[in-house]
Amino acid sequence: MIKTIKIVEVNSELGAGTRGASMGVDAIKIAALDFGSRIFKKIASVVVPNENHLLLEATGSSYAKRISGILTMVERVSDTIEQTLKNNEFPIVLAGDHSTAAGTIAGIKKANPKSKLGVIWIDAHADMHSPYTTPSGNMHGMPLAISLDEDNLEMKTNKLDQETINYWYQLKNVGNIAPKIEYRDLVLISVRDTEKPEDFLIKKHKVKNYTTAELRKRGVERIVIEALAYLDHCDMIYVSFDVDSMDPSMSRGTGTPVPQGITEKEAGNLVARLVASKKICCFEIVEVNPTLDRENQMAEHAFEILIKATNAFHNE
Repeated sequence: MIKTIKIVEVNSELGAGTRGASMGVDAIKIAALDFGSRIFKKIASVVVPNENHLLLEATGSSYAKRISGILTMVERVSDTIEQTLKNNEFPIVLAGDHSTAAGTIAGIKKANPKSKLGVIWIDAHADMHSPYTTPSGNMHGMPLAISLDEDNLEMKTNKLDQETINYWYQLKNVGNIAPKIEYRDLVLISVRDTEKPEDFLIKKHKVKNYTTAELRKRGVERIVIEALAYLDHCDMIYVSFDVDSMDPSMSRGTGTPVPQGITEKEAGNLVARLVASKKICCFEIVEVNPTLDRENQMAEHAFEILIKATNAFHNE
């Protein structure tokens, strides 16, 4: 049966340290208009209601800021993704900050509880912190830890109150499945800005991480073939693309830019090659922040990557 694409819009930024990521989806839509594209007219979309009003409230726990709102968002995204997949649609998620990716993963697992899920994480950051190890308390640094059911108590630096512990437990158990993925099911690409607790996990679990230099030296084609082969034991694969995987010379329109990233062309080729694989069940773009940008450059790059993803999907 031929699947159709469904765009899932998540205008949430509760997990970010800087404001503005919730405007990322609209910025991508403006880029589409500027390019004369009718993609948002042609492809049906669903908008997940946000909790951004909580940005005006106190952050709560300093080690898991706005965790109650994040739990609400993760549950909503999970339900939306589950329904989209059950409708035999291919979700392309356009989200604000990366914390809601925990909901995307939860939704895929809820729709396919018996299937083995692989994750390709294209990002400058590993996003494997827990409230026990986070230096910032910003929860966009935690979605993989949530999905891996990882507390990383061996590297614990923060003492949590009971309420935070309870919310963290609920987050990890959304969909009543924990862990949702294993370390062996994970491939990192261009991750280059990590802290000691994350380095500890990456080394301990021998997590696959293709560096920018490796991708450039060996070529996108080779890396994609290898990454898909590495995850061959998985029944389905989700690709999450954080725009900060790209070098800040492309654009600074994201909350945490990091030097030595991939180019927009490399990113587009990478995404197109991955989405062409029949195992890919969901693709996501996150962390476009137009308030930190000039002339909407990052959203334009994200839009071009989105077009490459949709074209590759139709070429299946």
